[in-house]
Amino acid sequence: MEQVLKKAIGNIDADYTEIRVERSETTMLRYMGPELEEIGTTLACGGCVRVCIKGGWGFSSFNHIEDARSSAEAACKMARLTSGDGTVLAPVKPVISTLTWKGGIDPSTVSLEEKHDLTRSYNDLMLHAEGIVTSNTRYRDIKRKIWLCTSEGASIAREEVFAGVGLMAMAKDGANVQRGMKTFGDQRGYETVQNREGEIENILKITRDLIKAPKVKGGLYTVILDPQLAGVFAHEAFGHLSEADFVYENQQAREMMKLGRRFGPDYLNIIDDGTLLYESGYVPYDDEGVPGERTYLIRDGILVGRLHSRETAGRMDEKPTGNARAIDTSFRPIVRMTSTFIDQGDSSFESMVSGIGEGISACDYLGGMTDLERFTFSSAYAYKIENGRITTPLRDVILSGNVFETLHNITMIGNDLQLFGGLGGCGKDGQVPLPVSDGSPHICVKNVLVG
Repeated sequence: MEQVLKKAIGNIDADYTEIRVERSETTMLRYMGPELEEIGTTLACGGCVRVCIKGGWGFSSFNHIEDARSSAEAACKMARLTSGDGTVLAPVKPVISTLTWKGGIDPSTVSLEEKHDLTRSYNDLMLHAEGIVTSNTRYRDIKRKIWLCTSEGASIAREEVFAGVGLMAMAKDGANVQRGMKTFGDQRGYETVQNREGEIENILKITRDLIKAPKVKGGLYTVILDPQLAGVFAHEAFGHLSEADFVYENQQAREMMKLGRRFGPDYLNIIDDGTLLYESGYVPYDDEGVPGERTYLIRDGILVGRLHSRETAGRMDEKPTGNARAIDTSFRPIVRMTSTFIDQGDSSFESMVSGIGEGISACDYLGGMTDLERFTFSSAYAYKIENGRITTPLRDVILSGNVFETLHNITMIGNDLQLFGGLGGCGKDGQVPLPVSDGSPHICVKNVLVG
């Protein structure tokens, strides 16, 4: 394959050319209530060529390898039409590497019947539980082989294996409809989706608690965010602000995200790390052939870094970080996160709770939105904190505020860091779902607006 790809882009008159080919095998199953809505395995193969001439980019994709050369020529014509002030790419050492996945059980070796039996067993546990009116159970695995060659001499072949499951149970009392849910997914292997019966029991308990829980009373509270909700906050509210294509193209963002600005207390560290083996966001090499790395975004409360492609790094005179990613060969690489998280602190969850007279423990993520520095998130479920104790379940807990004020209002960071993948992924510029991980320890934040 390497020789075929090199031949396809050979003698292309351009400043930079890259070609990427992917072969994939994907299995998907979905139960909605008692009905099996989807089951099957699909095979796909495709490729793309990206060309840069005087700063102008051309991109063309193809389905058959024999069309690679004509695709390269088409991309070259596009690049000439958009050429401008010159190509600026941060220099990198060309990588030559072959990586074979060495995780646990390869899901492509597990029969479709076995995957179906597992998915149905999880669905039945929820569907037939007391108080549950319906369920939604999804399974997906994918095995990909990726080849990348560039005109600078990079040649990378690597395998990716992902397996994940999504679980949802719903309860209803009149007009009050509540649901408990959880998803699991990463690159460890088929083991990720096995033995989740204990998690289902927790989902059922949360669902039953929510159907009886009172709505939260709005106001300002001290709030403890659990690792999953705090991780989503780090990803959605801060991680996207750290993607250099957004910063470079947006003057307001450039002013907000000025390196050296204090964003929080000395004990706050936010990191994006593509090197965390077998996490959903594990990226040994990005789609430009740049090695993944550990990038501090905030270190000791100070903004010290951002996420780059080679072009954004070159234009901002900074270092590439291995964050140019595409969901498949239908799309060009753009700046994306990998595994983004708030780093470990030294406080226990118990010490956080014990210091709060009246507050809220908010858990998991239901939905939300961000608009530059403003955010609104809904927790999936929550509990009242009274006199240093977790007490009554609460529902409809929505947190909102300013990202930068909220980071400054973090008073404690836990010692219980967790990372989460999942069955979904991140969306940006029409590219969704991109596998990522996020996470955090428990964090305690004062003066959070709750509605």
